[in-house]
Amino acid sequence: MEQPKQLIDKLEETSRLTKEEWIFLIENRGTDTADYLFAKARKWQHHYYGKQIYTRGLIEFTNYCKNDCYYCGIRRSNRNAERYRLNREQILECCQIGYGLGFRTFVLQGGEDGWFTQERLEGIVSDIRNGYPDCAITLSLGERPKESYQRLFEAGADRYLLRHETADEVHYKSLHPLELSAAHRKQCLWDLKEIGYQTGTGFMVGSPGQTSAHLAEDFIFIRELEPHMVGIGPFVPHHDTPFAAEAGGTLELTLFLIGLLRVMLPKLLLPATTALGTIDPEGREKGILAGANVVMPNLSPTSVRRKYELYDNKICTGDEAAECRACLSRRIESIGYELTVSRGDYGLTADAGEI
Repeated sequence: MEQPKQLIDKLEETSRLTKEEWIFLIENRGTDTADYLFAKARKWQHHYYGKQIYTRGLIEFTNYCKNDCYYCGIRRSNRNAERYRLNREQILECCQIGYGLGFRTFVLQGGEDGWFTQERLEGIVSDIRNGYPDCAITLSLGERPKESYQRLFEAGADRYLLRHETADEVHYKSLHPLELSAAHRKQCLWDLKEIGYQTGTGFMVGSPGQTSAHLAEDFIFIRELEPHMVGIGPFVPHHDTPFAAEAGGTLELTLFLIGLLRVMLPKLLLPATTALGTIDPEGREKGILAGANVVMPNLSPTSVRRKYELYDNKICTGDEAAECRACLSRRIESIGYELTVSRGDYGLTADAGEI
């Protein structure tokens, strides 16, 4: 078996490793290997995107959810969750505020909430598209029939985020109730790509029962899917779930996996997630230095932010949108990058020169 740095070189050259090689690389990483990886990740990050970090204005518009995923704070069975829904006017107000602050992508994220019918969702997407024709609209609404995805695309949505969470069927079943399956989740992602969405997937790092073999399967699936976006973040327990007492994912492993994703698929849009900032005060900055190039500040009204509690101790629940963006801008400038007013589409080439 080749050594970790040789495997990183192979990944850079071929964009593929065998399952056994993925496992070996993950299990035999170290500080020296990580530094070697992050240097390569930044090289590709700078080649395609320069030192520009793209912002997505996150609008968490409902925390009702029909699903009962064992790790999630807004799961159906959590009777302590304080439920809310934003109406169309509130959602559009979030967009108006965000546009004035320089956001050119809006992310509508919510639980799988049946109150928001197909017609209501299409109307909201259409209103945003008509009001902000120069902006990208990203949806993160969970698993839906292909026809629903198609109609939302025709209404004006550009992108869709659907994290597969884990590519291994057995591991998936250990995290989700019986009615959900990894196979159906993956099929939704293939449907989204076929329709023409810029498609995003991702997984939790350090979820209960996760092994290096599971992570290897995640990378193999992502390479096969070739998504435009991949969002990964550490598993952070929530006190009102069956996994309340489980250990969380680590910053160190999450950063290493971000670097591997950048080297494997150099054009990826890779968020430095809120969960990273939750487990480490400088988590998002470290994520950018490991290869990430997207941040997702919250545009939701402060009155509801703490209610969208997927996990404990989520950061930035009290800041106004302007404060949140200004704070992030300062943080990112402190490490030599800059927030940009741009849709931040996939594969923008900042430097067409030789690598």
